[in-house]
Amino acid sequence: MQRKLTIFQINDTHAYLEPHPELVWSEDGPSYPIMGGYARIAALLKQARKENPDGVLALDNGDTFHGTYPAMISKGEALVPLVNALKLDAMTVHWEFAWGPKHFMKMTGSLDYPMLAINCYDKQTDRRPFRASVVIDRAGLRVAIIGIAATIIDKSMPPRFSEGLRFTLGIDELPDEISRLRSAEGANLIVVLSHLGFPQDLKLAKAIDGIDVLVSGHTHNRLVRPVRIGDTLIIQSGCHGSFLGRLDLTIEAGEVRDFQHQLIAVDDSIADDAEMRHLVDAVMRPHRAMLSEVVGATAIGLHRGTTLSSPMDDVLLAAVAEAADTDIAFSNGWRYGAPIPPGPVTMNDLWNVIPVDPFISVVDLTGSEIRAMMEENLERTFSADPFAQMGGYLKRFRGLAIYGKLENPSGNRIERVFTLDGLLDADHNYKVAFVTSQGVPKKFGRNRQDLPVKAIAALRSYFQSARTGPDHRVGRFIPV
Repeated sequence: MQRKLTIFQINDTHAYLEPHPELVWSEDGPSYPIMGGYARIAALLKQARKENPDGVLALDNGDTFHGTYPAMISKGEALVPLVNALKLDAMTVHWEFAWGPKHFMKMTGSLDYPMLAINCYDKQTDRRPFRASVVIDRAGLRVAIIGIAATIIDKSMPPRFSEGLRFTLGIDELPDEISRLRSAEGANLIVVLSHLGFPQDLKLAKAIDGIDVLVSGHTHNRLVRPVRIGDTLIIQSGCHGSFLGRLDLTIEAGEVRDFQHQLIAVDDSIADDAEMRHLVDAVMRPHRAMLSEVVGATAIGLHRGTTLSSPMDDVLLAAVAEAADTDIAFSNGWRYGAPIPPGPVTMNDLWNVIPVDPFISVVDLTGSEIRAMMEENLERTFSADPFAQMGGYLKRFRGLAIYGKLENPSGNRIERVFTLDGLLDADHNYKVAFVTSQGVPKKFGRNRQDLPVKAIAALRSYFQSARTGPDHRVGRFIPV
């Protein structure tokens, strides 16, 4: 007997509750249509459940409770009524640990669905604080969902994220759990809900048998069609809630006989769900006046949609360097953050650029430390082994020109580095500015100091000063 199951994927929404500009590439370059919004997502889910009451599964890959002003000031708690109203079936985790494990574990007690992480362990007890999997009866099937949290939480994120916890890849735990779910739980379908990232999930699917569907997150890929590795279907659906993934499966005798996939653009063709619109407005209303304040303008679109550098981070580092009175500055290569189209720039835009709003810091680095730090980051970004890729995009920098070969092996990618004054001197001390410990890891440098100014205040000052003209300090990695 054939069964019809629909899997919806929401991934990496980063707390974008309302429609917002999104970066979309075409033959003419970037455009910035207004997309996303929880009220539209809720409408899509509600319509699907109306059409197939017992055949819809809704999964969230995480990076849900962090990334915009309302999420930050409430430590994610303002979103709990909204995600509960979406009637999700399961979720896994990454940036949700931003306020520490204790806070997040307490918050999960208010969720109507399970948080899954087969690869998360308490350091003292070696027990899992979250369930490894859940089995759900849907469409006449026993559907098992296994969660894999981001493995980088205790490796490249600030230490507070993983206090008392350790994270594995999950690859060693999966075979036994899949076997148990098949035999002891009678699972007909195995779904892995992962926040490892698309390259990592491809390698995982090649290594592990028995996964029917791998719902992938973290790297913000927009897959128009699923990738098939053996018998495993892999989907990923962008970021910021701008796209929703839909995978329709036809299952017979415990096997996927057919599938159809849609990467659904969450645009103005979708009417808001009134209930969700009311919930979103309740969260946003207290902040609308402050967030709508215009602080300046931009002549070009500011986005983070490119790997080696991005105009959004060029502006962020210009503001950071100005506040610190340095030529050289660094920040993390974040992927998230809705773009800012040409035109007015608001306080909401600034909070979207850097919602953590850290203090700007300075530190003294030798030229050899700068080179070593960037070689390490190049490996974390472009490692030939997907499991060694530990970051987002390439670390952003200002005041340097780096010439190198991305195809070279680890530690040997950089050929030449130049400052504004000429060739980088390995023994010279350079005063550099940075934001967050990911900008300049603590193992590098001396005389580290926080300045009495935060990133958003620096950005506001920068835009209000109405900068114009070319900026020769913009950093670039030039493949040669």
